[in-house]
Amino acid sequence: MNSEFLNPLVLTSLTPLIGVFILLATPSSKEILCRNLALWVSCLTFLFSLLLWVQFDSGTSFFQFSTTLVWFPFSNFYYTIGIDGISLFFILLTTFLIITCILVSWSSVQTNLKDYLICFLILEFFLIQVFSVLDLLLFYIYFESVLIPMFLIVGVWGSRERKIRAAYQFFLYTLIGSLLMLLALLNIYFQTGSTDFQISRSFQFSELNQIFLWLAFFASFAVKIPMIPFHIWLPEAHAEAPTSGSVILAGILLKMGGYGFLRFSLPMFPIATIFFTPLIFTLSLIAIIYASLTTLRQIDLKKIIAYSSVSHMGFVTIGIFSLNIQGVEGSILLMLSHGLVSSALFLCIGILYDRHKTRVIKYYSGLIQVMPVFGVFFLFFTLANLGFPGTGSFIGEILILLGSFQANMTLTFFSTIGTVLGAAYSIWLFNRIIFGSLKLKYFLYFQDISRREFWILSPLATLILWMGIHPNSFLNEIHFSSIALLESVF
Repeated sequence: MNSEFLNPLVLTSLTPLIGVFILLATPSSKEILCRNLALWVSCLTFLFSLLLWVQFDSGTSFFQFSTTLVWFPFSNFYYTIGIDGISLFFILLTTFLIITCILVSWSSVQTNLKDYLICFLILEFFLIQVFSVLDLLLFYIYFESVLIPMFLIVGVWGSRERKIRAAYQFFLYTLIGSLLMLLALLNIYFQTGSTDFQISRSFQFSELNQIFLWLAFFASFAVKIPMIPFHIWLPEAHAEAPTSGSVILAGILLKMGGYGFLRFSLPMFPIATIFFTPLIFTLSLIAIIYASLTTLRQIDLKKIIAYSSVSHMGFVTIGIFSLNIQGVEGSILLMLSHGLVSSALFLCIGILYDRHKTRVIKYYSGLIQVMPVFGVFFLFFTLANLGFPGTGSFIGEILILLGSFQANMTLTFFSTIGTVLGAAYSIWLFNRIIFGSLKLKYFLYFQDISRREFWILSPLATLILWMGIHPNSFLNEIHFSSIALLESVF
């Protein structure tokens, strides 16, 4: 067998695609078989991605597991994939959360099941390519291709009557934001003669050109994160998406913008990055405070978590553009932790929605009396969301605040207001749902979490705790890649 196909990155990339073809050949009527096939394929992909971590050399900043496929050699287009410490954990997070999405919808999705599972496997393939491909044009293609399966997941399997509107809003907002990036890629190609990331990174763009190119990339990444005022699509998409759609949207898709800033904007346009840092700091601070205050007045459980995500991503962009090692590593760690925490909170809300078919907060109260195991999980994930010591979010936020303190003391002072407001909305949400008296005039039937739901939530809780207690197991791999990133800026 060709040694290229024994490369764990190639195996991780191709397994979901092979799963798609197997599912296409499986009759739609055999639903149990379709579910099992999708689950086994996603588990196999996760195992291959674990091999990446096991075999990863944390002592270097070079791209590892690289392989190149000749695409259009006459135009200098090559299909190159490879990972460093920054992209490693995003791939692991993707492969882990896809398993979670398939398990959480095990019994809730009844219509067009095969198509639903195919959408998730295609989405997994696209996301792995986003985090591993080292060609700007291919990155753009996969970056935008992610929208197609996500559009279908929200629009076809969404939970309420506004799902079509939410799907189009999500699709158009994020697509239009990326059109400027395509023009920027053409500009880069005509200047460098290639879209290879390694060549573009070493090319010296003029100062004015860097500013225009940076803005074009920013238009695409800011919508994905999303930064205020480009966040309008997010609460609506979350509210209408099925639980699994919200998990993958909050867990992975919001991280693509932050990853794009780290991978492309900082190393390729260093002068423009420093020039626009005050703008990023201003927008991030507005996002932290505005989104936290907006979260406090929401009545839909999903929108509460969606707006809190906007606030957390504000911390991430502050960390990235603080341009020091603590800020960058903290932002990566917070993105990974938020991917787990927000996914877990959406799963908890999905559990309530499956039982009572409503997400309006006023109908819930006193659930600790009838759902004690759910209450314990919800408490843990709420504490993780507000950045409680011992959780991954705390490590990420404290590193970001240390980094931003070196960059701008005033910014750090006002950012801490967001941590106070985060504690306020998180604890208030937990208190209203879990404590108080049961509202028996609304619901008569209650059921604690099932065995399947327990085994979905337990690994998430374990990983969040692990990240908080022993962050070095993650930071060791990230460290040299972060240093190399900052060296390319200065």
